Amino acid sequence: MRAALFAFSRGGCATARRILAALPEATFVCYTMERFEEPDFLPLDKTVYGACFSSMDALIFVGACGIAVREIAPYVKSKKTDPAVVCIDEAGRFVIPLLSGHIGGANALAERMAEKLGATAVVTTATDVRGKFSVDAWAARHSCAISDMGLAKAVSAAILERDIPLCSQYPLPSSLPAGTFAAEDGALGVFIGWRIKAPFSSTLRLIPRVLRVGVGCRRGISADAVETAVETAFAENGLDTAAIRGVYSIDLKQDEAGLLTACEKNNWPVHFYTAQQLRDVAGDFTPSDFVRSVTGVDNVCERAALLDAEKLIVQKTARDGVTVAVAAEHWEVRFG
Repeated sequence: MRAALFAFSRGGCATARRILAALPEATFVCYTMERFEEPDFLPLDKTVYGACFSSMDALIFVGACGIAVREIAPYVKSKKTDPAVVCIDEAGRFVIPLLSGHIGGANALAERMAEKLGATAVVTTATDVRGKFSVDAWAARHSCAISDMGLAKAVSAAILERDIPLCSQYPLPSSLPAGTFAAEDGALGVFIGWRIKAPFSSTLRLIPRVLRVGVGCRRGISADAVETAVETAFAENGLDTAAIRGVYSIDLKQDEAGLLTACEKNNWPVHFYTAQQLRDVAGDFTPSDFVRSVTGVDNVCERAALLDAEKLIVQKTARDGVTVAVAAEHWEVRFG
């Protein structure tokens, strides 16, 4: 976690140092007023807040909530992208998550700070207060994409009034979170999985990012061709592109502009393997003598997809100079 820490008094600076010691796994940049001349603290001016809001995972204010609210207000955009914002009084007694409590992790950060500092976390989100299942917090903890933030809001509101049906392509544990029950029909419900399914009239899908996309391509391929090949393979097999963990290929393609551009455009992390690493992947693959003659390995896309995955779910498909295969990593539904 990369966090910015703001202190507005000498007492606040002392509490800030306690926070640094309590969270050694985090990378902090600390700010305070220049007049305090605090070692390891940078001078604080108005331009700092916007820069930190757009680049940090968390902003921690040591001082009054009002200061934090005023300073972040111009930059608040979306609960899907805003960083966690937490406020703690300068005596270190109360820790208050102000923004992005669930997806951004502010609630969890506040609770962790409170535990380490002997403080009290003041969490106000309704599902947490009522002990109900929070779809966005659970999705964030388990690296799941949320299909529709409007439906997530609808589920969060409905679960405060009644139990909501939940189903999954994975086996569900016997004990489900409060506010849910196992069912596969109804007006509004939650589906967990990377397959595109809509068992409910209004289905909120929580999509684990566990699908590895193996890609091979001819030299000089366009970004559009790569993007279309991946999207077509997913559509034809009923897979959600939101489940993509990354795109994987051979290191001969690490300077392939079209491949890199397609991945950057879609925020797909891209990784490359040597021919030897791909040859070492065990399994039955679709061999090609031509691919072997060029790359030194009989199949790039299937082997690259399966490396570090559990099973191949889409075998090699070819489209306009691009080959695509998809493998799924091991994943389980866990609550609690």
